[in-house]
Amino acid sequence: MSLLAMVLAGGEGRRMEPLTRERAKPAVPFGGRYRIIDFALSNFANSGVLKVKVLTQYKSDSLNVHLSRGWRLSAFLGHYVESVPAQMRTGPEWFKGSADAIYQNLNLITDEQPDQVFVFGADHVYRMDVRQMLDFHERRRADCTVTAIPVPIEQARAFGVIEVDAEGRMIGFSEKPARPRSMPGDPTRALASMGNYLFTTQSLVREVTRDALLEGSTHDFGRDIIAGMYERSRVFVYDFAKNVVPGQGPKERGYWRDVGTIDAYYHANLDLVDVEPVFSLYNEAWPIFTVQYNYPPAKFVFADRKSGRVGMATDSLVSEGCIISGGEVDRSILSPRVRINSYSRIEGSILFEGVHVGRRCRIRNAIIDKNVDIPPEMVIGYDREDDEKRFHVTEGGVVVIPKAMHLEG
Repeated sequence: MSLLAMVLAGGEGRRMEPLTRERAKPAVPFGGRYRIIDFALSNFANSGVLKVKVLTQYKSDSLNVHLSRGWRLSAFLGHYVESVPAQMRTGPEWFKGSADAIYQNLNLITDEQPDQVFVFGADHVYRMDVRQMLDFHERRRADCTVTAIPVPIEQARAFGVIEVDAEGRMIGFSEKPARPRSMPGDPTRALASMGNYLFTTQSLVREVTRDALLEGSTHDFGRDIIAGMYERSRVFVYDFAKNVVPGQGPKERGYWRDVGTIDAYYHANLDLVDVEPVFSLYNEAWPIFTVQYNYPPAKFVFADRKSGRVGMATDSLVSEGCIISGGEVDRSILSPRVRINSYSRIEGSILFEGVHVGRRCRIRNAIIDKNVDIPPEMVIGYDREDDEKRFHVTEGGVVVIPKAMHLEG
């Protein structure tokens, strides 16, 4: 059977501003050395789905560089992860929605001629064996299969909410409803679409072509394709909570995070530093792949406890190329080539690549984007009123410093 994966990576990510000011949301770093898109791509690679088209659009340079340098599969065997920019094949216009992104790139499907097509988002953190979804899809003889997961009813307004019958067939769908319907027998939760779909090629081509001709359509997969397709085709719902990944601990079963806001992104990152995190990066049976750079090992120097000049990190992820030079790091994530100088303390923070922290700084509850130099003795995250005068501060109190921002002491 011939399979093709199409990964939708063209969104603006407005709610992630200023981290998306100069990059697409799927290219935002995560867990120190990864990008958000690496999780979706790693799921396909580990599942043996090795023909992947990544549809890009907004601010895609960082994403394109990451894909070209890190995601090189064997062309000799016909395997690839290829970035596809907006081609404007149907006219001089950007993608009008996720369904239109597929419609404008139907030539990719025509050229490859797959039997089944995965249409997945690039914005979520999770592990999934997509072969199990494919098996479910084939056994049900489905035209389309949608992955779903239970979410608290108060959060369901942000998702497409699904209703199913006893066999798992979709019998109702509402995109971001004001009053979500709860799951049968569980008034506290609703069944939410994860935005991951599997189509027979014939059904996908038919549906996106039909949608392209509809006046008033927003050309969105959830709102316009799935919301109507289940009434005329065999649309089934795959329970993500039943997906089993090799090496996965019981706590991680059903783990899926939509990191669509800065606060959600911040908490999903810091979950990784727990002693026994729900989502572990250390599963050797289902690794997360990413670009590899030839940086030296992380280094911790100075141990003068009398003066407090100690280079150390506790409950943290420290990437390659970092130097902790007489400073302290606690419950934080450092991307490659970060330097922390003497007598500084970093708490509950995420530092992107190339951040340089001067001496005697105090930083907590912050996200610092790439290539920012923090002047000596600067204090960040201790006085919200003062932080709001200088930086972006989220509703949850996370201070965000944009890429390459010039700071003065």
